[in-house]
Amino acid sequence: MRKTFLISANIIFASVLAATNIPSAPKNYPAGEVGNMVRLGEDILNNTDTHPLTKNLVGNKLQCKSCHLKGSDGKPGTGSGIGTFIGTATAFPAYSKREKTVQTLQNRINNCFMRSMNGKRPIIDTKESIAMATYITWLSEGLPMKMDTKRPCSPYTSDRWASNQKKFAAIQKKATHTNYLNGKKLFDAKCAMCHGANGAGVGNFPPLWGKDKNNNWLSYNTGAGLSKLNKGAAWIQSNMPLHQGGTLKDQEAADIMLYIDAQPRADFDLKKGLFPREEMGHYNSKIFEETHSVRSNFKQFGLDVDKIRGDKVIP
Repeated sequence: MRKTFLISANIIFASVLAATNIPSAPKNYPAGEVGNMVRLGEDILNNTDTHPLTKNLVGNKLQCKSCHLKGSDGKPGTGSGIGTFIGTATAFPAYSKREKTVQTLQNRINNCFMRSMNGKRPIIDTKESIAMATYITWLSEGLPMKMDTKRPCSPYTSDRWASNQKKFAAIQKKATHTNYLNGKKLFDAKCAMCHGANGAGVGNFPPLWGKDKNNNWLSYNTGAGLSKLNKGAAWIQSNMPLHQGGTLKDQEAADIMLYIDAQPRADFDLKKGLFPREEMGHYNSKIFEETHSVRSNFKQFGLDVDKIRGDKVIP
């Protein structure tokens, strides 16, 4: 019992220590039109699926704040876990292995709409695109700039994000049906209160999978970072349960994500997330064809999703 307590205490301490290294967000909005644009960006990040400027670009019931959690100041993206926006703008322009190009902050934000938001990529330099980038840039006001040559990520979480992905990749490659069943058990005990036993979300808490009564997908598609077994596990260990980030053991986080990502969800097709070239303009990527499914995401780790689930529900 004493050993278990010490291990848990060390996990919590590590999480708190990491959090203390992340600066606080600015308290005062900029003056004039820049301040107005910051406020607009904040509003969009809070209400992405219903905001007039972005609702037609979103194909589910998520908002940016669903993954980029609020901090104690109540602002989206100021949480201390992986996914924080604090410091993010200082890393750009940054290299993206996925796009195989150097990406701007607007590129990074807009590409998320195709994946986590299961929708369409906003056009660069539209009001909504500029507003979101302005808000996120404001959160890094006064912080030193250091462009990231490895990944487009906040310098306060970049190394942690990379090392945890590797750690969880090794764990997930060994996953079995037993881990899936344990993931369901843990989900029911630790997650269902907020996200629903059917994954559809409860109240203002976001959905994790499933469809609504009109057969529309509720959550992220198979191109999103959370749909990847290692990235999703790294994110939830850092951030979940809400306000208790860092308390899940490695295997617990891996099993919960195994269960969540083994549920049916929308396939990803890059071409469907892009507007026609004449409308979109230049797309800053060397990758123009990319598809993912639940089945292919599991195959990436050498796993057969049918064997993991114990049925043939996944197409």
